[in-house]
Amino acid sequence: MTKSVLSDADWSGKAFTGEWRSLSGEPIVVTEPATGQPLGRVGRATASDMRTSAAQARQAQKSWVGMPYGERAKVFRKAAALLESSRDEFASWIVRETGGIPPKAMFEIDSVLHHLHEAAAMLTQPKGLVLPSAEGCTSIARRVPHGVVGVISPFNFPFLLSSRSALPALATGNAVVLKPDPRTPVSGGVLLALLLDGAGLPKGVLHMLPGDAEAGEALVTDPDVAMISFTGSTAVGRRVGELAGKNLKKAALELGGKNALIILDDADLDLAVCGGAWASWLHQGQICMSAGRHLVHKSLVADYTQRMAEKARTLPVGNPHTQPVALGPIITPQQVQRVDRIVKASVSMGARLLAGGSPDGQFYPATVLAGVTPDMPAFREEIFGPVVSISAFDSDAEAIALANDSEYGLSAGIYTRDVGRGMAIAEQINAGLVHVNDQTVNDDGTMPMGGRGASGNGSRHGGPANWDEFTQWQWTTVRSTAPAYPL
Repeated sequence: MTKSVLSDADWSGKAFTGEWRSLSGEPIVVTEPATGQPLGRVGRATASDMRTSAAQARQAQKSWVGMPYGERAKVFRKAAALLESSRDEFASWIVRETGGIPPKAMFEIDSVLHHLHEAAAMLTQPKGLVLPSAEGCTSIARRVPHGVVGVISPFNFPFLLSSRSALPALATGNAVVLKPDPRTPVSGGVLLALLLDGAGLPKGVLHMLPGDAEAGEALVTDPDVAMISFTGSTAVGRRVGELAGKNLKKAALELGGKNALIILDDADLDLAVCGGAWASWLHQGQICMSAGRHLVHKSLVADYTQRMAEKARTLPVGNPHTQPVALGPIITPQQVQRVDRIVKASVSMGARLLAGGSPDGQFYPATVLAGVTPDMPAFREEIFGPVVSISAFDSDAEAIALANDSEYGLSAGIYTRDVGRGMAIAEQINAGLVHVNDQTVNDDGTMPMGGRGASGNGSRHGGPANWDEFTQWQWTTVRSTAPAYPL
């Protein structure tokens, strides 16, 4: 990619519909959370813009799915090569727009590269079965695309989470209308559109329209959109699921989490503290898989709490674009207020604040709460901030009960030297992802990612699950001679 993405005037104030064009809404100003300064502008989609793009995408999908599979695979491979050559520039956008530290940005880029290669590989995978049938009849079940898939992605890992849905949807023959979060529309939309356009994706197959709730509801309810893939908060996910259900379309919902990290009495405490810090403070805790509850055996809880508090006090907080910090800014002032409310309310109910807990503008330090009980907000609510919430337990049965005492069911981690014991506990945890001797924040494009309960509707992204989500079965029979029926 020869032109600078940062200074590219082609997309400034615009959206992508196969070409960069202005929309009818007032442009969105992209703001750097660390400084409050504007970084650029993108187009803002209205319901009318969404309607137009959905109709165009439906038409473009027919020629896309009819292209030779090798030509479609080339698009993804070329996009991967373009991303490799633009790695530093893309990372800079992700750092500045999301407030994430540079290693987090590089993780996103590496993950998207993985998804691009997986998308290319999907084109040579079998997509059907020959079923048992009577003599003279061939019975086939094959995977066919939905048509148009709407993708609504969040702010926290925008480049990755837009790509995780859009790329397999495209690879399986669908067209995509992508609505990135208006707080991170460049990382969540512009970057992917630039890549795929530069790689030769046919015009109209991908539409990228930033927008707010009006645009999102228009996408979910549009009759030309057959499926919605949504990643975001549980509250918004409930609304998306409601609208999709009313319109009889498929919805894949990956929502929030209040994930349990269980530290058993035989755990390696050094590794558990290391994993616990990563699970709660990575990207300021703004990850659906963050450890929202550290459940620690009573024989270790005092030592674990002390070590975690000591570690919290050593982690620098600041602008990740200009400083070597461990924690960057929280995405918005409103989210800072939410984190601070949960911390203060839990302290007022008896939790002990051992580190952090004092916001500075949009910066919130690594925070440790001890003595958290199930009636406190720090135990119940998804914080989406850098808060370690510690509760003690006495037995494996109590640990399991505490872990399952939540409406959420996304991820869990268990630290123990006894793998068999860890596996026995894992089998009783109500979560879509469970890791024995690892923490809760794990992601791999080849595994089925998703939750249950308030964490999702059982849908999955990644690996073999992509075929389940982004295609549907069609049964076809072929007979050499038509049968004669008795009526």
